[in-house]
Amino acid sequence: MKLLFVCAEVAPFATIGGLAQVSYFLPRALMKLGVDVSVFMPRYGTIDEKKNTIKPILTGLKVPTGEGRGVTELICNVKMREGTKHDPTVYFLENMEYFEKRANVYGYSDDAVRFALLSRGAIEFIKATDMRPTVIHCNDWHTGFLANYLRTIYKEDPALKNISTVFTIHNLKNQGIFDFRYASPMDFDDGKSTTASFFAPQFRKQNALKRGVIYSDLVNTVSETYSREIMTPEYGEGLSELLKELRTKVFGVLNGLDYSDFDPVHDRFIKKNYSWRTLSDRIANKRDLQQSFGLTVDPRIPILAYSGRLDDQKGLDLLIDVLPVLLTEYHVQFVVIGTGQQKYRDFFTKLAIQFPGLVGTHLMSDFVLPRRVFAGADMLLLPSKFEPGGIVVIEGMRYGTVPVVRSTGGLADIVTDFDPEHNTGNGFTFHNYNKLSLFGAIIRAIQVYRNEKLWGELMKRVMKEDVSWEKAACQYIDLYTRAIEFHRDAQNPVSTLGKRIE
Repeated sequence: MKLLFVCAEVAPFATIGGLAQVSYFLPRALMKLGVDVSVFMPRYGTIDEKKNTIKPILTGLKVPTGEGRGVTELICNVKMREGTKHDPTVYFLENMEYFEKRANVYGYSDDAVRFALLSRGAIEFIKATDMRPTVIHCNDWHTGFLANYLRTIYKEDPALKNISTVFTIHNLKNQGIFDFRYASPMDFDDGKSTTASFFAPQFRKQNALKRGVIYSDLVNTVSETYSREIMTPEYGEGLSELLKELRTKVFGVLNGLDYSDFDPVHDRFIKKNYSWRTLSDRIANKRDLQQSFGLTVDPRIPILAYSGRLDDQKGLDLLIDVLPVLLTEYHVQFVVIGTGQQKYRDFFTKLAIQFPGLVGTHLMSDFVLPRRVFAGADMLLLPSKFEPGGIVVIEGMRYGTVPVVRSTGGLADIVTDFDPEHNTGNGFTFHNYNKLSLFGAIIRAIQVYRNEKLWGELMKRVMKEDVSWEKAACQYIDLYTRAIEFHRDAQNPVSTLGKRIE
């Protein structure tokens, strides 16, 4: 099996969110299982070619824009970072106007054009070379047009017609720069009309994510529960009926964690290494965390933590309601790291002033500090409105931080509620999205924390959970195999019908 993984961001070249981590770790896990993997992404101007040993391999690649006159083609180059035994080959689509001259990965009014260029550029690159992937793995709305182009404009091309496609939805809420949920009848995109040219006014109003769902051979989300939730109006972001109609090709695979990278036994960024067998050594990391954030140094005080985007999706409005009460009435500390919406930055800044020695903040991006938080905090709070994957909780659990989460999406697949009677479960969960439900879950966690023996057993269970990328990669190989079968059956409906009759 040959796989081409197409994505807007890939660590370490361009890292904005969890998508970059998936596109880094999943291809490597697949390679360990024998899959021939290559990655295709934009060559952003912030990528250091010398540092990453990137070299040109193809110049003057002509990518059609769909225009009948004027700018009918965009000229691109393709560069390459050669793969190794453990790292996939990475191809970079280079274009001065749409990638190199941009200071950011996202956030431009022409993002629809930029990522349509990525999608069609990947197809033209395959045509221009001897690369013939068995499967193209597309990721999020940025690559939705790829499946659309492949099954319409290029459907009779002998070099392309046998390629299968898998489309992964990492977050259904993100559908591009146009709010399709509130589109007027005039702007409504049925997903099946002819794709407009890059520069046509209606192009930005065509839903690339919707088209990725329609035209891909198989669709998956980053957790099983989320794959079911998006078929309901509450979570479907305007696409629930479409997803229900296509439910036979919609699956869910929980994101994994690279256990060799996130490993408290060997992590050089934490104060003292430890494992589930040497939990007493973890105290040194808790003291280090308290000192680093200006908290009262006392290992007996439970530390509650939040790490991630400061966004209303993450349930931060619930934290705004409960944290002042917790800090006033209970002997706890709180640490927050992340960046995002200003109203949350303002709240946490004022909270630290209001509760000196009890609240610590780091309201900016940092890719190392979360590990120190996970190694020292006792509980990780994530009361999300919805949560497609929940990778932050998996990272925290790897370091022994006990999760307190709302049971939704990937969080429901990862965390099982603690049962004191049978001493089972690996965290504390609640269902209803309200402050009292969250408050109750936190209080239950604090009560168990007071029982040192019970809490120690809970931490060991948390650390021993297997949510590795190797496990997820096996499931993805199964999806790729299904996609190949689905595409073959779609090409030969008569023979498929015959098999069913037999």
